[in-house]
Amino acid sequence: MADQDQEPGHVRPRTAVLTRGFDPHLSLGSARPAVFRSSTYVFASPEAAERAFAITTGKIKPADGERADLTYSRFSHPNAEILEDQIVPLEAGARHAAVFNSGMAAIMTAFFAYARPDATIVYTTPLYGGTTGLIHTFLEPFGVRGIPVRAGDTEGIDAAIRAARNCCIVYLETPANPTMTMTDLERASAAAAAHPDHPVVMVDNTFLGPTFQHPMLWGADIVLYSATKYLSGFSDMLGGVALTKSPEMIQKLRSRRSMFGNILQPDECWMLVGRLPTVALRMNRQSKNAQRLAEALNGHPKLTRVLYPTLFTDPEQKRIYAKQCDYPGGIFSIEFAGGKPAAFEFLRHLHIARSAVSLGGVETLTCHPKSTTHSGMSQQELAESGVTDGLVRLSAGIEDWRDLLADFEQALAAVA
Repeated sequence: MADQDQEPGHVRPRTAVLTRGFDPHLSLGSARPAVFRSSTYVFASPEAAERAFAITTGKIKPADGERADLTYSRFSHPNAEILEDQIVPLEAGARHAAVFNSGMAAIMTAFFAYARPDATIVYTTPLYGGTTGLIHTFLEPFGVRGIPVRAGDTEGIDAAIRAARNCCIVYLETPANPTMTMTDLERASAAAAAHPDHPVVMVDNTFLGPTFQHPMLWGADIVLYSATKYLSGFSDMLGGVALTKSPEMIQKLRSRRSMFGNILQPDECWMLVGRLPTVALRMNRQSKNAQRLAEALNGHPKLTRVLYPTLFTDPEQKRIYAKQCDYPGGIFSIEFAGGKPAAFEFLRHLHIARSAVSLGGVETLTCHPKSTTHSGMSQQELAESGVTDGLVRLSAGIEDWRDLLADFEQALAAVA
């Protein structure tokens, strides 16, 4: 990410991610954090136990700079606190973080912290299929109605937020998965701020954050991640993160996390702490690879379109990208003129790129969203969102881009 102006007494994000939140003297001088596998923690006194539980449960507020003593690992543990401290400087505008055992756990916890019966959630579509399912399958029976609006429809999103009755959440995924359609975060946040219900603006920033897009600078309240993807980067663990600038919001999220028991476990926290310093390095390489590949494949006779920010032709999409993104990122999608048979034939003939769901790993991954990640959407939702039979999503890894291009070209040649 670009350097921020350095505040007095503070270091820049690339330094903070390696230095804050961990005191080697508390780990017998270990240069890097140890793994603390403990379910419970010893109190210095009964009074200390009482105060720790009062702060953890929200009965009292901690003093400035005070952190509650650890009580029980369902609430928090040393590796979670270290990870939460070290991830904050990577997200411009954030002050607090909470870590979860998956991206969906982070999203679910955020929804349950702010959704309420007889309320509405305005959300952009397409969304990750799990999020769509959470809204329609799980929340709607509890009386929470979802209002979908096409991603990138700036005027339509504004109108939907203004008209939403008892609006509790505005949920944005930008770029949209898998169409790469971008939504104006500043406009949507302003519309939410003007709404009499003051809905909480949540942004799934997994595709471009924390390196290339910074939603809190445009007014978002909570930024959410599947840490499984770029933050981890090696396709070998699950994790989720929620970040905010508000101490009240983070307390609410942590309170729900304690109730649900979906905190990220110590070993995974330890793994993720070791990978945070390389997030920007990996994402920059992946973005360069994706841009070279997308632009090289653009115009191929077997493809109807290549979806990638540098290839946007719509003026509104070009405006949003230029305004709120630093670089285009490592994800792009291609659409085959031959529909599903052509898409499947392409996937079948790949040698280097691997056919698998998920994204953001150091290896290149490809998938057919309509039959996998977005298969839970209705036919109407799929059609309205542009998730077609011929669409294939690609997540560029850090391989040599020329080898990847050769792999894609030979697979395209095999398509009838």
